[in-house]
Formats: sequence, structure tokens, C-alpha cells
Amino acid sequence: LAPAGRLDIDSTGLIVFTQDGRVARRLIGRDSGGEKEYLVPVEGTLSPEGMQRLQHGLELDGVRLKPPRVSWQNEHQLRFVLREGRKRQIRRMCELVELKVTGLKRVRTGSVTLGKLPAGQWRYLRPDETF
Repeated sequence: LAPAGRLDIDSTGLIVFTQDGRVARRLIGRDSGGEKEYLVPVEGTLSPEGMQRLQHGLELDGVRLKPPRVSWQNEHQLRFVLREGRKRQIRRMCELVELKVTGLKRVRTGSVTLGKLPAGQWRYLRPDETF
């Protein structure tokens, strides 16, 4: 099995392993548009303008990002839903609006959720789970 995607060294959460190239292409291929959801504890103050900048897309490395869905999960944690995955994208986006990321956890890829699966554990996909 090989990982279909990656997590930054400072990140935790869901990663998919597969031996099916079709699944890997759907998850990490050039035109993969599947959603990935993250919970992101942050420090700092996010202005309404900063939230609007996060929600309507920013530019990284001269490339306009696809607008993510960003919302408050609680008073110290943001929820990001991305349809692309550029290097350290969430951390860099938060820096642009003067937030410091103190953790980052991927909790969903497509319809596959991490749920209560402990760190370091794995499970097979259910028939209803897709990318």
C-alpha cells in the first residue's frame, strides 16, 4: 500500500493508503477536486475582512487559490474545507490574515471521516465511503 497524499510534518489526522492507482489519482491527481476538511486551532484575532479574504480565496506563489469554505468551529478553532492542497496552504493562508496556526488535523477526505479512530490506527473503507 502507498499513501495517496501527504500530511505536513506538523499535521495530524486522516491519510488514505491504497494500491489502486485510480483512487490515488482521484485524491492527488492534477485535477482532483475532492474535498478535504481540516480543524485548525489558531491564535490571534481574525477580523471580518480577514475571514472574507480566507473564504474568497487568496494567492500563494502567484497562483490564485480555489475559494475554500472557512468557518469557526469554536472560539479558538477554524474549520477549512479545501478542494486543492498546496504546500502548507492552510498555514500560509492563516499567516496572510495574521493568525498563528497551533495545530492542524485532517478530519475528512471525500466522504471518508476520521471519526474517533485513534492516532496510528487504521481501518478498511466501508462500501458507502467514496472519494
